[in-house]
Amino acid sequence: MSKPPFQLRTKLLISEYDIASRVSELGNDISEFYDNEPLTMVVIMNGAMIFGADLARTITLPIWLDSIRTSSYKSLESSGSVEFASMLKLPVVGRHILIVDDILDTGLTLSKVKEKINELRPLSIKTCVMLDKQVKRIPGGVEQADWSGFKIKPHYIVGYGLDAEEYWRNQPDISIVE
Repeated sequence: MSKPPFQLRTKLLISEYDIASRVSELGNDISEFYDNEPLTMVVIMNGAMIFGADLARTITLPIWLDSIRTSSYKSLESSGSVEFASMLKLPVVGRHILIVDDILDTGLTLSKVKEKINELRPLSIKTCVMLDKQVKRIPGGVEQADWSGFKIKPHYIVGYGLDAEEYWRNQPDISIVE
């Protein structure tokens, strides 16, 4: 069995309990907003897979669930570009789309995913992120998500789907890498 490529020292930022409580609130808000309208939830993989699964279970409407896989990090830093590793499987035309991501950082990933999905002619596109990192957004990037779980300072974080070189995603809480 291989070991992580390095050890991390971490400090708890958001507890498992606080995450569950906030995800439930987001699910209720989203359910009320769409008010029985058909909804397709698109989860950006891999980072948002855990958040997306938890959020989907709190939304009280029937939903279609799909994913899109992107990559914008090389090692522990943003590469400044977004690569699409996989695209949607479900049709988008005429559907309300909710894009779910783990973190809003520079705004680049959400911007590129919205552009790509918009080309497929959805009825509407909204966004939901678990974390809104309080940093300067890039010009042309998404400035703000329609729904966000927590605003955080500009730390490198792991847990609850967020990784350091693909490790630590399975931690139930969110921690700052020291």
